[in-house]
Amino acid sequence: MIGLLQRVDRAEVRVRGERIGAIGRGILVLVGVSRGDDEERAERLLERLLGYRVFCDPEGRMNLSVRAIGGGLLLVPQFTLAADTRKGRRASFTSAAPADEGRRLFGHLLDRASAVYPHVAAGRFGADMEVELVNQGPVTFWLET
Repeated sequence: MIGLLQRVDRAEVRVRGERIGAIGRGILVLVGVSRGDDEERAERLLERLLGYRVFCDPEGRMNLSVRAIGGGLLLVPQFTLAADTRKGRRASFTSAAPADEGRRLFGHLLDRASAVYPHVAAGRFGADMEVELVNQGPVTFWLET
């Protein structure tokens, strides 16, 4: 699984003009599901997301995780992260998980996140979403399990 983590001051996701998920200070994670991903990889990604140190401590070093600061976690499914862009001018999606598998694994990730962390919001799998964020830093990391 792929998680494109962005440290944000705030972020929200809308579907047809309706806000379906929003957070204040925390992390927005665009989530891609590749062929061969499974529940174990989803749970490992979640562990990394909640523990990844991207927030500054009092000395200005990135030593604090979203869990340590009690920040928000906004998970947004993004099919295109699993694209193969190594050649040509058009992405290939053969490495992406089929839609039903992607939906299932994103759902598993969201369910587990909600069970272990109190500040979780999410986008909607398969929807045409508008994502708005204020990337603080900017700080962005690509995590893969």
